[in-house]
Amino acid sequence: MKRKVYRINKAGSLNNLKLIEEELNDPSDSEVTVEVRAIGLNFADLFAIQGLYSATPKESFIPGLEYSGTVIRKGSSVKEFDIGNKVIGATRFGAYATHHNIDQKYVLPLPDGFSYEEGAAMVVQPLTAYYSLITLGNLKPKQTVLIHSAAGGVGIFANRITKKIGAYTIGTIGSKSKNDFLIKEGFDDVIVRGNNFKEQLINSLAGRKLDLVLESIGGKIFKDSFDLLSQSGRIIIYGGAQFMSPGSRPNYLKLLYQYLTRPKIDPLSLSDTNRSMMGFNLIYLWDHPEELKVILDKIIKMKLKKPYIGNVFTFDNLIDALKTFQSGKTIGKVVVKV
Repeated sequence: MKRKVYRINKAGSLNNLKLIEEELNDPSDSEVTVEVRAIGLNFADLFAIQGLYSATPKESFIPGLEYSGTVIRKGSSVKEFDIGNKVIGATRFGAYATHHNIDQKYVLPLPDGFSYEEGAAMVVQPLTAYYSLITLGNLKPKQTVLIHSAAGGVGIFANRITKKIGAYTIGTIGSKSKNDFLIKEGFDDVIVRGNNFKEQLINSLAGRKLDLVLESIGGKIFKDSFDLLSQSGRIIIYGGAQFMSPGSRPNYLKLLYQYLTRPKIDPLSLSDTNRSMMGFNLIYLWDHPEELKVILDKIIKMKLKKPYIGNVFTFDNLIDALKTFQSGKTIGKVVVKV
């Protein structure tokens, strides 16, 4: 069958991403063919397109990590899904397509009452927030959690999960225009990051211990956050927004400077102060699909509020969607409707 995809033959620039038509093979015995109805955008997509993501394929590839849609074909050994089932799923690239084949172990039913757009926002960012907070962070009630990029998809879900556990949240944002949204989302305090961030954070903590940090900013913000961690505190690094270029291709001189001047932590200081620094990349869960499905099932059973969809674009305008997402001015999830 024919399908439309956004394919990039050489990573390095958003300008290399092209909409083309190509043939899709029949699904293998363990695969389903999904007619994609919505695609969730993630920073990892942009990093892969610009060639800055370690997991980026070396050959031609189709970006995209998450989607929702309908099963229209299935392989002979597929028992869990039937034609017509509404599903969500994760894929190690390949979501920027009208149809694709995916192994059944990476597919879950669309949660009851969810639209396709909401389903496409229910995989990557909730998994990142949950794994960072619960699996790595060992979050406990009444602890204090600092959540950077708090108005993004991960940040919003991190706050919701933290509140389910019964902990205190401080969210940070780069623009005061997002402040009211975070207050409505239930953050206990909000910091609009300034040049005096360390002093801002000390004032916001008001004597509380800083137990856990979800970090995606890097640079001085990372160092200040780490410096204020309490004994037994943990900082979880799940992204590197500081390396995102506002243009179509990376500014390599700026990237080199940021890389060489990035904060460095002496491993001996971790034991001296009884603090932990950990990192998480969702690609890890791709290689452990059973764990991925178990965690996603736990998230769904938490009955959190539905994903906040900030922007919806059409499939033909996917590149405009990426540029909008890249601007850093969006709130919540950016979704492409197919």
